[in-house]
Amino acid sequence: MSDELSLKLKYEFHQPKFLKIALTHRSKGGEHNERLEFLGDAVVNLVIAEILYQQFPKATEGELSRWRASLVNRDALAELAKEFELGRYLFLGPGELRSGGSERQSILSCAMEAVIGAVYLDGGFDKARDKIVEWYDSLLQSLSSAANHKDPKTLLQEHLQSRRMSLPLYKVETIAGEAHQQLFIVSCQIDGIEEKTLGKGTSRRRAEQDAAQTMLATLKKN
Repeated sequence: MSDELSLKLKYEFHQPKFLKIALTHRSKGGEHNERLEFLGDAVVNLVIAEILYQQFPKATEGELSRWRASLVNRDALAELAKEFELGRYLFLGPGELRSGGSERQSILSCAMEAVIGAVYLDGGFDKARDKIVEWYDSLLQSLSSAANHKDPKTLLQEHLQSRRMSLPLYKVETIAGEAHQQLFIVSCQIDGIEEKTLGKGTSRRRAEQDAAQTMLATLKKN
C-alpha cells in the first residue's frame, strides 16, 4: 500500500516509517501524525510564501497573505489529498472508520500536511520544496491567472459605482451540513432592483462571490 501511494506522490521514502506515521490518525492509537502535521504546516507555509513572493513581485503584503491562505487552508489541502486518494491509505480507529473519517476534510488536510512533514524529514528541505512545487502546480497556475483578474464582488461593485447605484447587500440565507463540511447559501440584493441572486460555496466568501457573479450576469443581460 505504501509503495502504491509513493508512486502517486512520485516520492520514494528512504525511511518508510515516516510515511506510516503521517498516515496514522490519533484515533488509531500509538504514534500518530499530529507532530508531523505541525512540521508540515510550517514547511508548506514557508514554501508557498517564497513561491508567491517570487512569482508576484508587485503584490502587496495583504495580497500575498490572502493568496497563501487560499493555498494552504483546509479545503485546498484536502483537495490535494483527494488527488492522491490519501483516504484509502489512512490508519484510523474503529470509530473514525464507521463515521467516514477517511473522507473528512479535516482529517485529509491534516494527513496531507503530515505527508509534507514526512517528506521533509526523509529527504530534507529542498526535496520537500520540490514536491510542494510539483503538487501545487495546477493551483499556482490558477492563482496566477486569477491574480490578473478582478474577482466577481469587485467587478460588481465597480459596475454599480460607474452607474451611481447602491452597493450590493449580501446576506447568509442558510448554512447546511456538518461543521467540517458546511455549505453556505448567500443572497445578493441591490436597492432598486427587484431580483436577488443566490450563490453557494463551502465558505461565506465563496458563496458571496458566486452570488455576485450571477448578479453581474443578470445586470449585463438586462
